[in-house]
Amino acid sequence: MIETLAGAFLVGLLGGVHCAGMCGGIVGALTLGLPQGKGTDQMPFHLGYNGGRILSYTVAGGIMGGLGLLLAEFSALDRAQHILLIIAGIFMILLGLYLAGWWRILVRLEEIGGPVWKRLEPLGRRFMPVRTVLQAFSLGLIWGWLPCGLVYSALIWAVSAGGILHGALLMLAFGLGTLPNLLLMGAAAGALQKFIRRPWVKSVAGLLVMLFGLLAIARATGLADLTP
Repeated sequence: MIETLAGAFLVGLLGGVHCAGMCGGIVGALTLGLPQGKGTDQMPFHLGYNGGRILSYTVAGGIMGGLGLLLAEFSALDRAQHILLIIAGIFMILLGLYLAGWWRILVRLEEIGGPVWKRLEPLGRRFMPVRTVLQAFSLGLIWGWLPCGLVYSALIWAVSAGGILHGALLMLAFGLGTLPNLLLMGAAAGALQKFIRRPWVKSVAGLLVMLFGLLAIARATGLADLTP
């Protein structure tokens, strides 16, 4: 489980090439709307946003992990987990292609969450302009349900985690992996986005995520034994 959590953290970290495009504008708008002061004065607000966002990911991960356990009830548990892990590996490969900008098939996956977001987005506006950390946290809870191919791919991975707790922990690790990039965007959005959008950075990140997908498939099919 530890190596799975480490992998989820790294996928979230590498997914920063996507976060720059998907959430960079949001972070910038939220930063401009904060009470003006030193950068350190705004950090509690950024932690509030991201704490709420990561909590939403964790809840969603628990739901998906429970769904995976339920699906396993209709088949032999071991076999079901292997099948789900293969599916998760395939989505990791698709995610790598998406992050590298080579094939944007996951854009269609993001469209699935569109109707839900249309209902949630007006609720988020009630917490703006943000004046307290609690408001920032509440807004982050809504932000966590923003349609995102990166998050959806991780959630599909959570289905194969083996249960509610494991699914929640996987998404918690993933969310923590996304944290450094989004915190840096709040502090130095322009410079970070310029670096992350370089083609070679996106390509390296995409290839590494694809490697995670290939390793997951190899593990599920018995082609590789990743246990110590």
